[in-house]
Amino acid sequence: MDALAREHAALLEPLAGRQAALVEELVELAEINSGSENVVGLSRLAGRLQARLEPLAERVERLALPPRQLVGDDGEMQRRPLGEALWAVCRPEAPLRVLLVGHLDTVFAADHPFQQVSRRPDGALKGPGVADLKGGLLVLLSALEVLESSPWAAHLGWEVILNPDEEIGSPGSAPLLAAAARRNHLGLVYEPAMADGFLAGARKGSGNFTAVFRGRAAHAGREHHLGRNALRAMADFCVAVDELNGRREGLTVNPARVVGGGPLNTVPELAVLRFNVRLAQAEDQDWLLGELAALQAAVNAREGFAMSWHGGFGRPPKPLAGDGARLLELLADCARRLGCTLGWRDTGGCCDGNNLAAAGLPNVDTLGVVGGNLHSADEYMWPASLVERARLSALLLLRLASGELEWPPRA
Repeated sequence: MDALAREHAALLEPLAGRQAALVEELVELAEINSGSENVVGLSRLAGRLQARLEPLAERVERLALPPRQLVGDDGEMQRRPLGEALWAVCRPEAPLRVLLVGHLDTVFAADHPFQQVSRRPDGALKGPGVADLKGGLLVLLSALEVLESSPWAAHLGWEVILNPDEEIGSPGSAPLLAAAARRNHLGLVYEPAMADGFLAGARKGSGNFTAVFRGRAAHAGREHHLGRNALRAMADFCVAVDELNGRREGLTVNPARVVGGGPLNTVPELAVLRFNVRLAQAEDQDWLLGELAALQAAVNAREGFAMSWHGGFGRPPKPLAGDGARLLELLADCARRLGCTLGWRDTGGCCDGNNLAAAGLPNVDTLGVVGGNLHSADEYMWPASLVERARLSALLLLRLASGELEWPPRA
């Protein structure tokens, strides 16, 4: 080990004794409910993390986001408030700048029964958001603390965005992410690693859509023939859109939620269908939109029916190529220096890493803790991964700041 590597190792050493404190802090963060629509809980969590960032950053701000617009179950457009994003920056004038991203929100609403953290018999920590993504927030903070304690910190600038709406597609924070992507040279995103510790390689893109079907109400006994059943139009469309599966390699369509109908003696005049689309090739977006337009025309050609759809592709596919692939290789080299191996594989999931890549920023987006059963009441994480993954990110930052690693790397 050369002198520089020994200095890096010495700076990482204090992390080894921090696991118990990090676990305690994670329990506290996870038991603050921060479901995507719980603005009060999101504000409370942002306050806790703001206090953690202020000793490290030159500026820390809470940024208001525009309301989220979506179609309600009544088929009408609604506006719902979003929480504030937490933004911090340090040395924005530095020649090399890193963007670190995580999210404050979870999928667990304020009235969800899964609110407490417990320890499983095998030692895993089980709780809402312990893996996705509150454990990752502590990994991010710990890595920055190591960087700021180093003699090379002045050579590396960084920016942090913790958004409140990632779990619902980042509708309000997407412009913040895109702007930050253009200000920085590489990105580190603290989504959880896969259950076996692997990182994500290429990611599919994602789009969320809502289709609204309107028919004509009528008495189901006296004048059934005068009615136009919106549920039937929706059902026909649902079958047709589901049959788009398999038409393009890697493209999936998932009809996920249906609302409609009413009294049993009334022909239903309204139905709402929500569905998700995943795709591996960016060009398939136009194909899918064309198919939706054709299916809409078929519904609207039927007398007495009207269909509209809303939504779109919020996260383009994220291929594994170029500097994004090289950044993974640098992380793998850091892992080897720490005495472990690091692998990755492609996934159908998506996250804010997709948004950053679409804006031109190479990034790795699963640098958080190791865990599993995400988005369920069995979500868990392995406590040892708090320190393990903090060491990995911290070493990358140290090697970049000290000039041992060059970015962008030479091809």
